[in-house]
Amino acid sequence: MSETNNLYDVIIIGGGPAGMAAGLYAGRANLKVALIERGMPGGQAATTHLIENYPGVESVDGPSLSMTMHKQAEDFGTEMITGDVEKIEDAEKKIKKVITSRGTYLTKTIILATGAEPRKLGAPGEDELRGRGVSYCATCDGAFFRDKELVVVGGGDSAVEEGIYLTRHASKVTIIHRRDTLRAQKILQDRAFKNEKINFIWDTTVEAIEGDGKVQKLQIKNTKTGETGEYPCDGVFIYVGMEPNTGFFSDLPILNESGYVVTNDKMQTKLPGVFAAGDGRETVLRQVVTATADGAVAAFYAGHYVELWEEDQA
Repeated sequence: MSETNNLYDVIIIGGGPAGMAAGLYAGRANLKVALIERGMPGGQAATTHLIENYPGVESVDGPSLSMTMHKQAEDFGTEMITGDVEKIEDAEKKIKKVITSRGTYLTKTIILATGAEPRKLGAPGEDELRGRGVSYCATCDGAFFRDKELVVVGGGDSAVEEGIYLTRHASKVTIIHRRDTLRAQKILQDRAFKNEKINFIWDTTVEAIEGDGKVQKLQIKNTKTGETGEYPCDGVFIYVGMEPNTGFFSDLPILNESGYVVTNDKMQTKLPGVFAAGDGRETVLRQVVTATADGAVAAFYAGHYVELWEEDQA
């Protein structure tokens, strides 16, 4: 597709909960809005087997909630575009360019809802055995390990929740954590401690992942004693934090030292007409409920910006 003169009011980059909420609110405000997503809608939410802390919904699987959000945004007029965003040009100008693998789109405002992705452990063998026993998504890959012995690395909500989920398939799940206490919510900890299939290895890091074509064992190290050893397993699921998906616009002066987008409480960045929402934003909590709230706020103020933009052109 060549560059088009079709000017959008809002272009949302990213189809997770923040992006889809922004699309819903922008569409309901009768703005001309497009959402660009490189893959399936939902972001990290779509890889979560069970969401229990979204108000008004007792529990729902992540893929179902993601598809419902997608349909809502689309029903209210959000144009869905599949493609990779490669660059943003003229971000400081009134008409901004979003350059994608499918062409260039022009817009008055941009909402960056690019989210975050699982942080790698950085251990030898991790990249080589990814997809061969190394995974970052229990919902995606858990069923491949029926009656196998698995390891989960991490101690936060995702590690514990996904460890619990993996017990549906695995014969045994071992959670390896570098500290002696979990960081997960108390309700998740209680469930894990009561689950007979789950055991814990404390104060331990994974130094290497080894196997002949597939994961067979881990090299581990006790952080207090320095003692090393091997731990056999059939797969390892890694949950050691997230990294923001902000690389393609790292040249814009809107990121903090960790690569997250800095905004005010209106989701505005320091660039006029550029907003951000969700897990890729500098924030204290990264949950579906906060991402959707961010998206709603960003769309609301993007709409105000468009009104001022049009008044200025009159």
